[in-house]
Amino acid sequence: MPVPTVEQLVDRLAAGDRRALARLLTLIENDTPEGRRALALLYPRSGNAHTVGLTGSAGSGKSTLTAALARELRRRGKTMGIVAIDPTSPFSQGALLGDRIRMQDLTADPAVFLRSMATRGALGGLAPSTAGVVTALDAFGKDVVLVETVGAGQDEVDVATMADTTVVVLTPGTGDDVQAMKAGIMEIADILVVNKCDLPNADLLARQLIAVYETAPAAKQGGWQTPIVKTAGALGEGVAELADHLEKHRQHVAGHARDQHRRAQARHQLLALARQRLLDDLIARTTADGTLDALVERIAAREIDPHTAADELVRDGR
Repeated sequence: MPVPTVEQLVDRLAAGDRRALARLLTLIENDTPEGRRALALLYPRSGNAHTVGLTGSAGSGKSTLTAALARELRRRGKTMGIVAIDPTSPFSQGALLGDRIRMQDLTADPAVFLRSMATRGALGGLAPSTAGVVTALDAFGKDVVLVETVGAGQDEVDVATMADTTVVVLTPGTGDDVQAMKAGIMEIADILVVNKCDLPNADLLARQLIAVYETAPAAKQGGWQTPIVKTAGALGEGVAELADHLEKHRQHVAGHARDQHRRAQARHQLLALARQRLLDDLIARTTADGTLDALVERIAAREIDPHTAADELVRDGR
């Protein structure tokens, strides 16, 4: 049986073929020439899904909350794409993909497509091809695409550059939560969630967050006031309220504000990809001619400092 072309797979995806979608996602995730061709064909068909990013520290219950939110959105008739990012081991380069285990019951629903991905060493909480996978799920016709990040910490903010709505998940009892996250991840929140609200100090954390946001500028996106929602993902508490706020934010950013956000997304994705392409090309060329290794030896021998060496590497690699 002949192997289908990318064009044939894209046509099958447009007809609702889940297997074609899975094959295209693999090509995209592996960053193959066929995957890039697929994205070129799929991109004009995308832009209709509501992309929701869920981020927060490890152990905040993001996977359980994501699964509960997906079930609530399905009850409201929404079709779902779920992209769950798991960390890659720096030693084995493997990933457990535990989110797929936690969301196993959702995989039987034909209106839900779950894709687990490994970070493959990327920082910022996402995998390198996350945006491409979201594009494919969007083009497949999903109403909502949920993107659950790794859970790395304060600097895990990349999701805000690709999501229409960013949900930051906090939990009580993990130290001074507000101070720990104020300078980084809290600033990207369109919706703040105090998860595991059945635990002690949940109300205290919620009050702290309210106090912070009452003194902060409200005009995050044309006057949007970041709501604070208390949930218990494992119990299903507060999940309907969270879904309500997601819809309110979707409506808030519709039109001109969404166009502005998408221009910012486009700029970020373009520069990130161009930066990676340039870096890969520089490393390949300077490795081939020995420049990179020579500079490494000079740095190790303290003959040259890393900043000067980097300038030389860029200059010689042009």
